[in-house]
Amino acid sequence: MKKPALFIAAILFSTFFYDQTIGLNLFLFSILTIVILFINNQSQFKNRKTQIYSIAYLITGLTIFFHSSTLSIIANLVAFFTLIGHLSETKSSIYVHWLNGIYTTIAGLFHRNFALPKTETDEEEKTQIDYLHWAKIILIPTVILIAFIALYKDGNPVFSNIIETIDFGFINIQWLLVAGLGYYLFNNIYDPIEVEPATEIDLQTNNTLLKTEAFSIPKLKQENQLGVILIALLNVLIVLYLITDITFLASQQDLRASAYSAQVHNGINALIASIVIAIMILLYVFRGNLNFYKENTTLKRLAFTWIVLNILLVLSIVFKNSQYIYYFGLTYKRIGVIVYLLLATIGLVTTLLKINSAKNNWYLFRINTQAAFIILIISSTVNWDYHITNYNFNYAKSMDFNYLYNLSNNNTLLLNEQLASTTLDNNSIQLIKDKYNKYVYKLRTNNWQELQYDNFKLNTK
Repeated sequence: MKKPALFIAAILFSTFFYDQTIGLNLFLFSILTIVILFINNQSQFKNRKTQIYSIAYLITGLTIFFHSSTLSIIANLVAFFTLIGHLSETKSSIYVHWLNGIYTTIAGLFHRNFALPKTETDEEEKTQIDYLHWAKIILIPTVILIAFIALYKDGNPVFSNIIETIDFGFINIQWLLVAGLGYYLFNNIYDPIEVEPATEIDLQTNNTLLKTEAFSIPKLKQENQLGVILIALLNVLIVLYLITDITFLASQQDLRASAYSAQVHNGINALIASIVIAIMILLYVFRGNLNFYKENTTLKRLAFTWIVLNILLVLSIVFKNSQYIYYFGLTYKRIGVIVYLLLATIGLVTTLLKINSAKNNWYLFRINTQAAFIILIISSTVNWDYHITNYNFNYAKSMDFNYLYNLSNNNTLLLNEQLASTTLDNNSIQLIKDKYNKYVYKLRTNNWQELQYDNFKLNTK
């Protein structure tokens, strides 16, 4: 069952991707990948996480059909590696899924045939399938046959005419090479493998922080005192900053765009860095035995307070960034700031949970990489080019038309709609028309493998 399925998958792979751009084909490939994986890993697909990762992978493939973007393609690739790696060991962490997924995709076939110790069953299979023997059977007779055909052509004009009438133009070497690549890929991933010792180490490492033999009350008392003084001072400093920041914003009844611009550019990077440093300081202070020191209650309360104050700092940055968006419009960088702040907030909350429950740093790494994966998948489903364009035309105080024009084709149909409802100069109107005409031509010349949702939207107009 395995070999026929792999050959069929290879033919479909080449049909989907040979000489085609990305569109419907990547979603069809996602379905095909899950079918191949299911054939050889049916028991793992009963696992709830496997089902969730499969759905996430299909969603990213479908997202590319609706709006092909770099982000959606990256999300699809990450989801692919995650699913492959998860099937290799369902209990490992997501970052180990990525490692196993990448390794399986690149070298799965070689690993299974050369890296693993051979059992008796493997040796029997190797005896039954002698690839060198099959290569000899195919290549040697073929080469000799071609040589004799060339000789006979010169010796008999009738035979030469028969040979020359045979047209091998229907054989597309490049198509066959792509099919070969597809066969190699599916042969790699049909039975995902583990990277050792990384997988084993991950499985053996739990999330709980343990007391070490270096536990010393006098030393921990000193560490606790240092931590209390340091974090108490940092709490005072951040409270002072938040008060001055709120005072400044409240005192400006009509804050100019230029003032917000200065605030954002001069302050946000430093504030974001301060949040990262805050997390690093807390991880250092609560890195070991201090978590089990009975007199650390004050230190923990100060740490929790500092985390909450840092979350308030995040909210202040969100407010400034939203005002910047209000004045100057949406861009990918301003959206990126929001995503980063979301990740920073998750990092602060999980740091609080780590301290409260005496978890180790592996816990933070595991839960935050999982959160990053979820945010990547969710964010890839949004047509950002469309929403950036829509917001900037309808809500922003000012708009950089050239920025919108240089976005991908995902906003082209919307730009064309703005011609009738928005006041634009003649140059901008002509640029939109040119972009629209080129995109419509591309859609109408798409093969079925390249179809996008916009093909159907265009046909309904």
